Amino acid sequence: MNELIRSTAAELAAKIASREVSAVEVAQAHLDRIGEVDGAVHAFLHVDTEGALRAARAVDDDVAAGRAVGPLAGVPLALKDVLTARGMPTTCGSKLLEGWQPPYDATVTRRLREAGIVILGKTNMDEFAMGSSTENSAFGPTRNPWDLDRIPGGSGGGSSASLAAFEAPLAIGTDTGGSIRQPGAVTGTVGVKPTYGGVSRYGLVAFSSSLDQAGPCARTVLDAALLHEVIAGHDPLDSTSIDAPVPPVVAAAREGATGDLTGVRVGVVTQFSGDGYQPGVLRSFEAAVAQLKQLGAEIVEVSCPSFDYALPAYYLIAPSEASSNLARFDSMRYGIRVGDDGTRSAEEVMSLTREAGFGAEVKRRIMIGTYALSSGYYDAYYGSAQKVRTLITRDFERAFGEVDVLVSPTTPTTAFRIGERTDDPIAMYKADLCTIPANLAGTPAMSVPSGLSDEDGLPVGLQVMAPALQEHRMYRVAAAYEAARGQVIADVPALAGAR
Repeated sequence: MNELIRSTAAELAAKIASREVSAVEVAQAHLDRIGEVDGAVHAFLHVDTEGALRAARAVDDDVAAGRAVGPLAGVPLALKDVLTARGMPTTCGSKLLEGWQPPYDATVTRRLREAGIVILGKTNMDEFAMGSSTENSAFGPTRNPWDLDRIPGGSGGGSSASLAAFEAPLAIGTDTGGSIRQPGAVTGTVGVKPTYGGVSRYGLVAFSSSLDQAGPCARTVLDAALLHEVIAGHDPLDSTSIDAPVPPVVAAAREGATGDLTGVRVGVVTQFSGDGYQPGVLRSFEAAVAQLKQLGAEIVEVSCPSFDYALPAYYLIAPSEASSNLARFDSMRYGIRVGDDGTRSAEEVMSLTREAGFGAEVKRRIMIGTYALSSGYYDAYYGSAQKVRTLITRDFERAFGEVDVLVSPTTPTTAFRIGERTDDPIAMYKADLCTIPANLAGTPAMSVPSGLSDEDGLPVGLQVMAPALQEHRMYRVAAAYEAARGQVIADVPALAGAR
């Protein structure tokens, strides 16, 4: 395997800046890797070879001319196909948007380009980010590089799989109920959901507007922190963007890597255990907590009783917002158009287009959301779910009055087999049991690899949660833990399907 593709983003950036290697060489190595293994993994929906090499050459020109470049200049990245990017399709994993090329960049995309980051292409995802396995993509499932018969998580399974397969050192995901963290956990990679409003949503095709949040994905905590600082910050184009300084996440990651957590109070959420949790996952979590204690952290048990109601509340709020957001896909402005033969009304064409363009899971959530918002049911369903959301936020506030961060397993199980839960939506939804509360409260959370399950040898994730705009707390803890246990991804030098 080419040594360049095993390097961290920080290492690659340093080599490019010092002219030890060119950005073009780095980009080509990763494009070659995609060509070698993506037929098996299917992490990418679109590979922009020409655009990537053009961007890499621009970085090399800047370096050669002695011009200042960003801390990740020349480093390749895989972009989730829910963020718009000029010159590339944005399909959101849906037939309804197949081939659509947006006329503008999302703010995240623009900031990546301005930082000199080389965008390799767009990654596969559950349709309109609705799913926990990337099986709901209209263009076929992505496979977990650790075991090609298993899911890579969802909805951002393409981004996480690209990291685990060494197709890219960095990726961008979006997290509405766990779609960055859950894929990170089951692929042995790092995934971060920033504070809601901490990263601009302009150009992010909306699923659930009060929950959606873009964030960094990487193979190390430091790489995630470096990417976080590139994409975060106030954006006047996003009315929900927070006008506040970006937390010092890179400094926190470097501090944490020294391995000292003396004085840090870590809360263990008691609700995230018991029935439905794979024993190997719980054993890995217990070992992670013991490791944090050895690093000097004080461990405190914390009860957040409203977390038990997070899953049903989420599956009323998110579908309700989705039913409203997806009304824009009406066959009139963009996307496919079905049945427009000159004999049908606009309403008929719209109905036929949505029937043909939306997949089963998207239709299910639109129906749930429309019902929850309907006259006579709004207060009983959507209104009640919002009250639960307030209780969850208060549980977080009380907990963070006692501790600096909270920890839990990221997911109740390791990666399940492709097809195993497709006929059981409730079992599929339970993959997000641990991740949903942070989305409902808008607080930041991340998943860092915590080893391999002793049952099946598959990756397990440790979730670290922090108060709003206090991401540096969780980066410090995650970096300390990572430094103590070592990178999980390095445990498998030749991933399944990556030969």
